[in-house]
Amino acid sequence: MPDYDLVVIGAGPAGLTAAQYGARAALKVLVIEQLSVGGQVLLIDVLENYPGNTGQKSGFDFIMDLHNQAENFGASFLFNKVSSIEKKADCFRIVMVDGSTLTAAALIIATGAKPRLLGIPGEKEFTGKGVSYCATCDGNFFKEKKIFVIGGGDAACDEARYLSRLSSKVVLVHRKENLRAQKVLTKRTLENPNIQVRFNTVIKEIKGALAAQKVGMVVLENLAGSQVYEEQADAVFISVGTVPLSELAAIDGVEKCVELDNDGYIITNSKMETNIPGVFAAGDVRAGAFRQVVTAAGDGAIAAFNAAKYIGE
Repeated sequence: MPDYDLVVIGAGPAGLTAAQYGARAALKVLVIEQLSVGGQVLLIDVLENYPGNTGQKSGFDFIMDLHNQAENFGASFLFNKVSSIEKKADCFRIVMVDGSTLTAAALIIATGAKPRLLGIPGEKEFTGKGVSYCATCDGNFFKEKKIFVIGGGDAACDEARYLSRLSSKVVLVHRKENLRAQKVLTKRTLENPNIQVRFNTVIKEIKGALAAQKVGMVVLENLAGSQVYEEQADAVFISVGTVPLSELAAIDGVEKCVELDNDGYIITNSKMETNIPGVFAAGDVRAGAFRQVVTAAGDGAIAAFNAAKYIGE
């Protein structure tokens, strides 16, 4: 007999919802998380567009509620890092980085995604010294400073709007001529007097004083006129998408790995089933066009429901 009916890897909205639904279905559920519960939801200042959340609940408060619900329904938690997964007869063997192992009848991979890097000079050198990927984490260090936000999607607009409450000198840099955020977010961003939007512009380099450990300048290029220029900056917040954390798709003991799309996201059907029986995926690690907290939670519920059916059969 396996140690657990269902193991969920990842404790963001998808993983925690899956744990809750799995435990409510009387499964023995374990959630494995490398660091702490939350994932990218912890970056959300106010979760205003989650159905039913009409107050001012933060991403942190929301995820703590999900965590407590899952625990109250009987899910267990293990804070460790999974190094590999093996298929053994009718169950899966999960190996941790410390060498410990456990087995499960079914798996849900809900490992999420991480911020995409720009890969420009100065980005790595000044990360944590003025370069950041989380406004709610680091914005408070730059009150009334000149802040650049790189990106043009929902997350970038949210970051810029949050930072605009801390500084009247926020510059949003986007490489195209229109923002790709939802219309309501685009409207709020463009109408915000503390945000200046630079269209058709890319950031080429981040400069500063490494000895002083702070950003001092950005190199920008106006694509419309091919003009390259430098501008004073105190901070650069980068929000240009995510990279899926799908390394665990390589499962030993099966003929082929969990199938990924061209961008590295896990491919599932509408039941959240992967091409490997007993392996499901949910949330931002899964291939899909709309990455929101509500869709991640929906993925988790569907994955747990179908994992329970798989185990029962």
